[in-house]
Order: sequence, then structure tokens, then C-alpha cells
Amino acid sequence: MNAAGLFRFSRAELVFSLKCFVAAMLAMYIASRLGLPRPFWALMTTYVVANPLAGAVRSKALFRLLGTIVGCTAALMLVPALSNAPELLTLALALWSGVCLFFSLQDRTPRSYVFMLAGYTAALIGFPAVSAPQTLFDTAVARVGEIGLGIVVATAVHSLVLPTGMGATVLGLLDRGLRDARQWLLDLMQPAQREPGAALGADRARVATDITQLRLLSTHIPFDTTHLRWTAGAVRAVQDRVASLTPALSAVEDRLQALQQAEGELAPDVSAVLARVAQWLQALDAPGGTADAARHEADALALHQAIREFGEAGQARPSWPRALRLSLAAGLDELVDGWRACVVLRREVDEGLRGVAPPSRRVRIVGNRVLHRDVGMALLSSLAAVVAICLCSAFWILTGWPSGSAAVMMAAVFCSFFATLDDPVLGIHAFLKYTLWSVPLAALYLLVLLPTVHDFGMLVAVCAPLFLLLGCFVARPTTMGIAMPIVFGVAGALALHDTANADLVTFTNSMIAQVFGMVVAGRTTKLIRSVGVDWSARRIQRANWRELADMAATPRRQVKADAYAVRMLDRISLLAPRMAAAGGAIDGVSADAMRDLRLGMDVVAMQRARGDLPPGLGARLMHELEHLFRERTASKASANPASLLKRIDEALQAALDVPGDASRKGRSAISALAGLRRNLYPDAPPVRPVAALAEGAVS
Repeated sequence: MNAAGLFRFSRAELVFSLKCFVAAMLAMYIASRLGLPRPFWALMTTYVVANPLAGAVRSKALFRLLGTIVGCTAALMLVPALSNAPELLTLALALWSGVCLFFSLQDRTPRSYVFMLAGYTAALIGFPAVSAPQTLFDTAVARVGEIGLGIVVATAVHSLVLPTGMGATVLGLLDRGLRDARQWLLDLMQPAQREPGAALGADRARVATDITQLRLLSTHIPFDTTHLRWTAGAVRAVQDRVASLTPALSAVEDRLQALQQAEGELAPDVSAVLARVAQWLQALDAPGGTADAARHEADALALHQAIREFGEAGQARPSWPRALRLSLAAGLDELVDGWRACVVLRREVDEGLRGVAPPSRRVRIVGNRVLHRDVGMALLSSLAAVVAICLCSAFWILTGWPSGSAAVMMAAVFCSFFATLDDPVLGIHAFLKYTLWSVPLAALYLLVLLPTVHDFGMLVAVCAPLFLLLGCFVARPTTMGIAMPIVFGVAGALALHDTANADLVTFTNSMIAQVFGMVVAGRTTKLIRSVGVDWSARRIQRANWRELADMAATPRRQVKADAYAVRMLDRISLLAPRMAAAGGAIDGVSADAMRDLRLGMDVVAMQRARGDLPPGLGARLMHELEHLFRERTASKASANPASLLKRIDEALQAALDVPGDASRKGRSAISALAGLRRNLYPDAPPVRPVAALAEGAVS
């Protein structure tokens, strides 16, 4: 962007900046009138919780207030008890920050802010009070009061003055996810109208990313200022439904490829059933297609009957094509039911926006707790924070540096802020660079302009040019990472005016302490925590295999397929940017992440259907699957064993040999076994009859 474009702000950016500045000045005015000791804390808080979306402001405000109260309480409990032992107090505060950081990393939604803030708030309050513990209570009360005031004022301004609802953002993301899933479905049903491979690969990546982004954003929906907040349950149900559709979409795609390989081309009966599904889908999504519920229900029932007849029509075919047809029919049935549910739930969202009460039926919500968690990396992040805090504290204690507490506070803050990144050092260094940019501006305001201010009107006039400009850049995603460090740097320096320490020596000491704390945080994190994208991607892959092993070993009543699908889609969305950054390939990481998703759903289906197999056969198969995934997790498996292929073929042939109506009970087992065979042994020859299997091992 050229210089002219950089300073060409949209109306939304100008309005956002003006609201931020009004909230900041109003909070500072009220804090001053109430006689609070540090009004600039209130000013800074209004920018911390600011967001272009009013719902996000309200949720972040609540989380920040809760975290502040918890952190202040921790400081009030630790500092008086350990004030006579600075070393123990340092260790206690460092451990508290590390533990809170660990728990914040276990929740990848905005709620994690409560834990993170509770951790470093205790450090922000506790360390400055080490030398004067008698002031701790007053400091804690002031901290809560001024932050609370900033939160309340910012929330009121962003909620009441031209509030920007989340509806457009959430519904846009929701519709994009449904549109991408529908496009994937249409691409599968109309193979002659697409280019092989490329379109489907793009469809997979888009759906996984859409669902994860929507899941994280939907945390703010209950706090929105519009009717959208009444649709939170329906939005979450839609995202769960689309997530559960994804493995079925991927499985149908794989079965179509397998049928094409086995028979040379898609047979007429396969093409006919695909065309029938495509016709139903287009009729459903046409304008007014969902208005006649009775006709829609009748069409869906007729389509299900056609799919069942397609699956049963393959009885005279060889074993492998027959198994693939049964598996394809099961997948198509699931897709039809799932897409119908998505359409109904999406209509409920629109009705909720119009103020119509949602139906009283209960919809099971998977929730966000099933998202991928990396406990090992969270522990390393916590360790880095503890070590950085202890190092800065040791330097502070040994040197008696008056501003040493600021270095400790910065170490706690910056080890927490960037802990979610593969390499937090890059984020810390970027923040440090832009903080250094703020030093001349902070010096200008603190040492030159503020001494000339004699009333609040002059303060507003002096602050307006800089803060209004920075607010516009904060509203722009591409420049927010630059503007926020400058805002914090200037506002933090202005807080020295509250303590009557607005002189060059104190300012210089404060800046050096902040830089020192950031550098220690960066160096400590570099030694303990920073990893490359390839290392992180391999950890995600091993997490997939570890969960697959657990699922193979878990009794069928305890396996939760929807939760696994959501978690796998989350991991796929995490893997995609790492694979791209590594050039598209990482040693030890499957290029087809959807394969693990399909494997998981096949394992779930086998756990539920293994009772339909001959006694002991299903249990032995699950035991071998568990062993395979345990070996993969330990990086010991080089290739899938031929014995497992033989076991799958034995089970598949046994299920196919069940005559007549009894075979209907085993259809899910047939579908799951066909899926396991395709995902573990995609290049294996067709299933041999049982007699041939008995003659020797499969090559």
C-alpha cells in the first residue's frame, strides 16, 4: 500500500477510532473526578478491550474484568504472606503466572483471556509492591477500579454509539462454510463438470478453515447487541452439522475414486444415483425450495429409497465393488440427512434474527472444548514464562535496580501474549520494534506536551491528533499489529505522570526496563519454547495417531464421533498453513489430512458394529489397529503390516457372506471395513475370497 492509500481511512475506521478516543477520554475524566490514583490505566484499558464488533468488546470486557479480579486476589494472598522472602515470593508469582498461562492455552477460545490475564495481573500488581507491601491493597483496589472503569466505559460507548453488530461477519462466515460444503458436495455428484483433483482439494481446505474460524468467532455471539445473540445455539448446531458432514464427504469422494479404479470408470448405476442426489440438492437450494416442508420430506424419503436400492443392486457383483457400493450408499444417506439438517438449522438462524423464538427441541452441541490441545507445548510455554520471570527478578534483586519490577512485569506479559505461536520470538521482536518506535512519541508527550497542560480540555486537544490517528490503524487488521504497541508504549509512559515521576531519568529507566524484560522474554522463549512449523506439524500428526489408537481401544459406547470430527477439522486447519509454509510437504506428515479424519470415523463405526462380525474377529481387528497407531505415534512403524490387511479382508468377506436380510445389520461394518482398507491400503488389490486368503498371506 502506498503512502496515500495508507492514510485513506474508511468511514468504519474513522468511526471506530472516534469511539475509542471518546471512551478513553471519558474514562480518564471519570477516573480523575473520582480521585483514582492512575487515570491513565483506565485510558489504556479502553484501547485494550476495543474491537470493531460490539459483541467482541462486551465479551472481552467481561473476560478481562474476571481475569483482573482473579489476578488481584492472587496477589493479595501471595505478597503479604511472602513479603519477607523475596526469592520465595518471586517463585510463587512466577509459578502462578506459569500455571495460569498453561490453563489459558488449554482453551483456544476468547475465554482463555481470563486465565492469561489472571496470571500476569498478579505480576503487574505484586512485583511493584515487593518493596512496600503495605501499599498492596490500595494498589490492587486501584487496579480493579480503574480497569473496571475503563471496561465499563468502553463497553457502553461501543455498545450504544453506532454499534457494529456481529451479524454480517458471523452470517457471512456461516454462509461461506455452507456454500463451500455445498460446492464440495456438487463437485462430487457432478464429476463430469469439474477438473479432476484440483477443485476437490480446494473444497476440503476451505471447509476445514471456515468451520474452525466460525467456531472461534461464535464464542462472542451471546454478547452481541442484535437479535443474533438468540441464535447462538442454532449457529453452533450448524457448524457441528457441517463438521460431521465433512468425513462423509471425504469418504464418498474416496469410494468414487475406488470404484473408478476397480471398474475402469463410474458404472451407469453409480452415475445415476449421483445425478439423483445432485438434482435433489439443486431443487432444495433453489429459491423457495424449502418452503413446502411436506414435499421436501417426500423428496428426501424417495431419495433415501433410491440410494438403498442402489446399494442392494450390487449383490451379484464381485466382493470389492459390492462393498464399495454399500459403503458409497451409506455415505450418500448420511450426506442427504446431514444437508437437510443444515438447511433447517440455517433457516432457524434467519428466524431468530427476525425475533422468532427457536424451537423447543434440544440440539446436541459439541462445543469448543473438543478443539485440539497441545499439553506438551503448553507446559513448555509455562516453563519459559517462569524462567523469564525468575531471571528478571534475580537481576532486579542482585542489582537493586529501581525500575527492575517493570522488567519482570514485561517478561510475564510477553511470555503470555505470544505463547500460541509456533515461534513466539517473532511476535515478541515485532512488538519490541514498534514499542521502540513509540519511545520518541512518548518522550514528546511526557516531557514536553503534558507539562503545558493545565486542564482536561487541553489534555483532550493534546492527545487527540496521535490517538485518533492510531485508532484508525488499530481498526485495520493489516496495521493493528503496528498501532497497538505504539498505543501501549505512549499510554504506558503517560502513566508516569500519574505518579509524579514524569522526568527524563525515570522515563529512561522505565523504557530500558521494558526493553530488558521483552528481550529476556524473547531469549528465554527462544531457548525453551520456539519450534519450527515442521516440528509443530509432526506433533499435530502424532496427536491424530494417538487419538486413533485410543479410539480403537475404547469401548464403542464411549466413542464420540462428532467430537472427533470437530477436533480433526481443527487440526486440518492448523496443519494447512504450516504445510504451506514448509513448501507443501513435511517429512512424517500425511499430505492427505482428510485420510486421518476418515480413519477415525471408520474406527468409530467399527466399534459400534463389530458385534455383527463373527465372534472375536472384530476385537482382534481393533487390537491390531490400536497397535498400528501406537507404533506410528512412537515413530516405529515404517509400513502398514500385511497381516492387518489380511485381517480386514477376512472381516469384510465374512460380513459380505451373510445372506439375505441379515446382511443389513452388517452394512455399517461393511462400510467401515471398506473405508479402513481404502485408507490404510489404497493400492492393495481387490479383496480375495476367503478360500484364497487361507492359502497364504496377502502380498
